[in-house]
Amino acid sequence: MKIASVKEIRELDRRAEEEFNIPPEILMENAGNAVFYVIEKEIGVKGKTFTVFAGTGNNGGDGFVVARKLASTGAKVCLLLIGDEGKLKGIAKKNYERLNGFSIERYNVKFFDRITEMNIYKSDAIVDAIFGIGISREITGIYKEIIHGINISGKKVISVDIPSGVNGDTGEIMGVAVKADYTVTFGLPKRGEFLYPGAEYVGKLYVSHISYPQALYESKETKVQLNVPIRIEERKKDTYKDDYGKALFVSFEKNYLGSPMFCSSAFLKAGGGLSYLATPESIAPLIAVKASEVVVVPLRETKEKTISLKNLDELLRFAQKMDIVSIGSSIALNEETQQFTEEFIKRVDKPLLIDGDAITAIAKNREILKERKAETIITSHIGELARLIGKEIKDIKVNRIEYLMNAVKKLNATIVLKGAFTLIGTKSGEVFINTSGNPGMATAGSGDVLTGTIAAMYGIGNSIEGAARIGVFIHGLSGDLKAKEKGMEGITATDILEGLPEAIKYYKENFNAIRETNYGRTYII
Repeated sequence: MKIASVKEIRELDRRAEEEFNIPPEILMENAGNAVFYVIEKEIGVKGKTFTVFAGTGNNGGDGFVVARKLASTGAKVCLLLIGDEGKLKGIAKKNYERLNGFSIERYNVKFFDRITEMNIYKSDAIVDAIFGIGISREITGIYKEIIHGINISGKKVISVDIPSGVNGDTGEIMGVAVKADYTVTFGLPKRGEFLYPGAEYVGKLYVSHISYPQALYESKETKVQLNVPIRIEERKKDTYKDDYGKALFVSFEKNYLGSPMFCSSAFLKAGGGLSYLATPESIAPLIAVKASEVVVVPLRETKEKTISLKNLDELLRFAQKMDIVSIGSSIALNEETQQFTEEFIKRVDKPLLIDGDAITAIAKNREILKERKAETIITSHIGELARLIGKEIKDIKVNRIEYLMNAVKKLNATIVLKGAFTLIGTKSGEVFINTSGNPGMATAGSGDVLTGTIAAMYGIGNSIEGAARIGVFIHGLSGDLKAKEKGMEGITATDILEGLPEAIKYYKENFNAIRETNYGRTYII
């Protein structure tokens, strides 16, 4: 499913009217009807009491339609208009005037008074139609007081288009925001509804296309979308291990043997055929005991027992036999090892996964990536991406999608930006927002398991983009299944690793259900 920016959704409105003769009035009526439908479905209407908070813009206009629909179906409705009634204009004003004759209490709220408090208290549910997607300033004054009052009320809350106070592009909270139980969004979901912290405020998300022609909301100009699952092909009976890929993992950390074990073992647990681990000779026997199914390739060492530059030519020749290569899971920051890392990345002529310390190693010489002929996947957290593109973490945090898009172009690579929700930026210019995973996965070694899972998805026959997308989803799904089994607290990388076969089985068996609801994140009405 496509995810729109504020600019893109406004363009959708313009084109609906100019190219398809669908006026804003129809869109507003349909928006109100969509919200009413969700209220009826989730809460019920007859005999219930509702308080509708509305601003003076078009979001408030949608709220007026909702109030009218509720009243016409026998609900008791109080409409609290925040702001100057004289500022109402256009179709919002028309829908406000249409409330005349309906049995709706109406108040123009100037401050958080006793009337406001009592109406919240008496309500079965609250409709939030205060601000729409265009909010870009910090919320203060009466608006802040009312949003705070809504949030502490304990009532069910339905937000119209987006929870008031959530930035539609970045997911930032503009000082304060409504914490909704349900959000009904129009045309397409908004970026801010899937970027944290805004994503936490949305609740259950319903999407209504409100009479937009399908050609508009499926436009190729909208480059951001949810990471909708891609089908994993069933294994044929007559197959051999080579049919599922050969991967080489170049990894070492003398103080943490788990990292090389996790990435190389995850390749096998996620369905890969042959996994090779190149690691310094002093720890190779220890790794072999931990990961007995992995073929360990001992490497010559530096004095600090890290990978020596002397291995370069021999390892490059060995890599030519592989389908995919990974470097970086705890590669160590020794100067000679970093020089090895740079040269290896520059010269290896195979699809390459770059993670962790290898990102740090090439941050000073990014041109290496641009010059690579074979495909590259970079799996980074926000700090690593900041180092790689020379930007501040705080800047990337508030505009992750745009910075990711620019980084993909700049570095000539598919980039997985890890976090909640993980983003996958592809060389086709698209960004996929992944919705699997949970906070319990923020644990040492989890990223190493992700590296091996992505490599496996390539090994079994997917494209680089497909491997990144499926790998990220399966990795998150494994964490979700483990969280359901034992709770989020205490999940380890070993849990995620061991859960990969179950996650793939669940993915295949529930593929259609996962796809239809975008893993339970959006519901089309």
